[in-house]
Amino acid sequence: MSYTAHPDRYQKMIYRRCGRSGLRLPILSLGLWHNFGGVDVEEQGKEILFRAFDAGITHFDLANNYGPPPGSAEEMFGRVLSKDFRAYRDEMIISTKAGYLMWPGPYGEWGSKKYLIASLDQSLKRMGLDYVDIFYSHRPDPETPLEETMEALYTAVHQGKALYVGLSNYNVQQTSEAYGILRQMGIRCLIHQPKYSMFVRWTEEEKLFDLLEQEGMGSIAFSPLAQGLLTNRYLEGIPQDSRAAKSHGFLKQKEISDELLTKIRRLNEVATARGQSLAQLALVWVLRDRVTSALIGVSKLSQLEDNLSILDNLELSEEEINTIEDILS
Repeated sequence: MSYTAHPDRYQKMIYRRCGRSGLRLPILSLGLWHNFGGVDVEEQGKEILFRAFDAGITHFDLANNYGPPPGSAEEMFGRVLSKDFRAYRDEMIISTKAGYLMWPGPYGEWGSKKYLIASLDQSLKRMGLDYVDIFYSHRPDPETPLEETMEALYTAVHQGKALYVGLSNYNVQQTSEAYGILRQMGIRCLIHQPKYSMFVRWTEEEKLFDLLEQEGMGSIAFSPLAQGLLTNRYLEGIPQDSRAAKSHGFLKQKEISDELLTKIRRLNEVATARGQSLAQLALVWVLRDRVTSALIGVSKLSQLEDNLSILDNLELSEEEINTIEDILS
């Protein structure tokens, strides 16, 4: 049987306006970086997608290299979209990105117009779409002129292949310059996707949020749980099956000190006192102020339900914020 969305899917989710635009995003967006690729169980991924949409998560975040293998997350999402989600396409925000390695040779990564437009065409084909809602430059290119990368985003919009454009992994100066170039071309940069969590706060320290507010851009935080550090997995140390214990992961075991584990345990005490899990507290903290949406990545329905439960308790008291700051300092 094909999927039918829950009739009450918009009753509980909270939506925030994305900068000075007409677009609103759910405060929780679903990222398909892992758990939706060719090495994963597709039926399990479909269950997560269905439950997310039933709960009012309308934004699905992808990139050309998501999988593994690269491209397979878009292929999987395309199959679900064709069979089950097609009737709901206009209720969804679907984003993709390009910037990281996708194919061999000099045109398979970074920020040239050649690569970005070719990659977007491939992404649209994999997902069976005429356009995406948001197309991102996934990372700045140190060798390609920024004007060329922004021209590629401009071209995507004017060819009807993207409604909005965004940036990811750009620092404050790069963001300001990119925004200015796009504005001169006659289009606005909708959104910035930075890495942001209790343990990664460069966006505050370097005043990125100030710039986004000034220019009317929204923000969507990726890795708000610090690659799993801000969950109950590390309360007793480093599990052997965790990302940190795997040599090929981004999170390295040597980076997890006793001092960091102590902070994690103390933060968990704050969460417990609120009647929440550590992951829930971490999401509430990220969403407390200037973030439009937080990107969540889940491998189980239970993790998704845990994340969705923050909707019942999104307020942090001044005392709780101060306690968290003391722990993190």
